[in-house]
Amino acid sequence: MNRLAFLFPGQNSQYAGMGRDLAEKFAVARRTFEEADDALGFSISKLCFDGPEDQLKLTEFQQPAIYTVSVAALRVLAERGVTPHLTAGHSLGEYAANVAAGSLAFADGVRTVRERGRFMQEAVPAGKGAMAAVLALRSEEAARACQDAAAETQAIVSAANFNSPEQTVISGEAAAVERAAALCKERGAKRVVMLQVSAPFHCALMQPAQDRLAELLHGLTFKASGIPVAVNVDAALVREPEKLRDALIRQVTGAVRWVESIRLLMAEGPVRFVEVGPGKVLSGLMRQIDRAQICLNVEDEASLEKAVQGLD
Repeated sequence: MNRLAFLFPGQNSQYAGMGRDLAEKFAVARRTFEEADDALGFSISKLCFDGPEDQLKLTEFQQPAIYTVSVAALRVLAERGVTPHLTAGHSLGEYAANVAAGSLAFADGVRTVRERGRFMQEAVPAGKGAMAAVLALRSEEAARACQDAAAETQAIVSAANFNSPEQTVISGEAAAVERAAALCKERGAKRVVMLQVSAPFHCALMQPAQDRLAELLHGLTFKASGIPVAVNVDAALVREPEKLRDALIRQVTGAVRWVESIRLLMAEGPVRFVEVGPGKVLSGLMRQIDRAQICLNVEDEASLEKAVQGLD
């Protein structure tokens, strides 16, 4: 029998209108948005449903918005009797994965990810950092290009997201990222795309944000996970409360080891994957990791019904 693994998306999965259909059709989703609004002290639901897009792109709003839509979809699935045996989330998504596992309270999470976004935004002055997506170059080669560029420029750059065998994201100080990007092209990358991001995530420049977030997370209650969470920073299955908390702290400067995390879940198989939350970014990465895997998605009533039928 197939086991279910729920995957939760990270930043840049947002769009104006996300979650509105769930809130209109399902009381449990509506209550989730109301709970988020109460916890935050402003209407994140209105921002999700109506935008504007430029405000949704701001990290401190984007993170709680995506997280809230993801948990609303999670709760609708639970009402339909669809619950996971395993879970993982891409960066920000690991907070929703902890909610799915029963280790983190939703309201604690939504307040924390709002602050996480703000801390990350404030960690590096505008224009100092950069990120780039390296396409069709082996991740080991991209990481080596970062090491060489860092040595050459005496500046910070490292592999930030191992998203798929076809895509590695690099992050750091702007000049070092540009040099690493040039080296990646020289060494055979099909394309290197500079990303429009507000900060250089998942690199050593995020240490101030990590330190501030650690204080917040140490003030929260984490419970033993009911199901294993494949944590980004270690690509390991974790249940213990302190290890789950520690993984959320270390992932701010640590790389997202997504390919290893997905293969770890596949090894628990046979597994059926469901992307829970806005967009289909993780479904797209799944096709690059292993085309044989099926990854359904749930973000509104239509995709919910299609997923439930597909899991029968």
